[in-house]
Amino acid sequence: MKANTTVVTTDKARYGKEALQIWNRLGMLIILVLLCVVLAFTAPNFLEMSNLLNVLKQVSINGVLAAGMTLVILTGGIDLSVGAIVALSGVVSVMISQAGVHPLVSISAGLLVGAFFGLVNGFFTAKTKLPAFIVTLGSFTYVRGLAYVISGGYPIVVESDLFKFLGAGRLFLIPTPIYIMVIVYIGMFFVLKYTMFGRHVYAIGGSEEAARLTGIKVERTLMKVYSLSGLLAGLAGVVLAGRLFSGQPTAGLGYELDAIAAVILGGTSLTGGVGRIQGTIIGVLIMGVISNGLTLMDVGYYWQLVVKGGVIIAAVLIDRLRSQSQSL
Repeated sequence: MKANTTVVTTDKARYGKEALQIWNRLGMLIILVLLCVVLAFTAPNFLEMSNLLNVLKQVSINGVLAAGMTLVILTGGIDLSVGAIVALSGVVSVMISQAGVHPLVSISAGLLVGAFFGLVNGFFTAKTKLPAFIVTLGSFTYVRGLAYVISGGYPIVVESDLFKFLGAGRLFLIPTPIYIMVIVYIGMFFVLKYTMFGRHVYAIGGSEEAARLTGIKVERTLMKVYSLSGLLAGLAGVVLAGRLFSGQPTAGLGYELDAIAAVILGGTSLTGGVGRIQGTIIGVLIMGVISNGLTLMDVGYYWQLVVKGGVIIAAVLIDRLRSQSQSL
């Protein structure tokens, strides 16, 4: 009798562990599907193709930012400066374009601005051992300040057709920003899964000291990670400028929190070392579907902010529960 009881208890524990593993792997995808089903019955026009494309277009900026943020959080860090870099990159690239420089050069300049400030973040994080939270919080302030100084605090109108195409154009009836987001995620999937750099990112997030002892150049890798995050923020800034038809110093406010929430919702651990880029895109879509659903149901913008704050808190709680379940 005692042996049977032990077997039943063992089976329950095993099934419980398997259920947790399934939830950790597919839980957010299930939530995304449930959200879509609920909105299909409650929100008018949700399932129309034009609205679904609009959702993808709206999440594309956050999607690009979240891809870079995934890299940073996988190393156990965080980047609070990406929203400010979005603004500065957009302002700089549009200003250079207005000076008569070829649009490709001005866009490249915007990307380089993002990569440069990302590199600065990585340098101080890696070399000084200051917490990434402190370093990027400082960048959050002075990069935004630079955007105001350079622009004089005013939006700068986009005149280049290439900018407008990147931000608001269509290719085969599909908005261009969606293509950009898809290309970024395919590239990031390849980098994380098939390159030595990707393996080093996971190793550093698992244990920075252990990674160093195995010969991984931790400081150099961290600088690459933050540079890539800044580069993608620069790309998001160029696309956003094209969408808004202007480079705006106020652009990207709060975008860093949206990106962090999407990454955590997607299963990447705040403590680093665990996560997948496929999960991040699901987190991005959950954020976008919630926002779109609230808009379709005529929920006011201020209440949407309240809901978004609740989603961010929920994301952190989910990360905590996920970490506890994995330690069982």
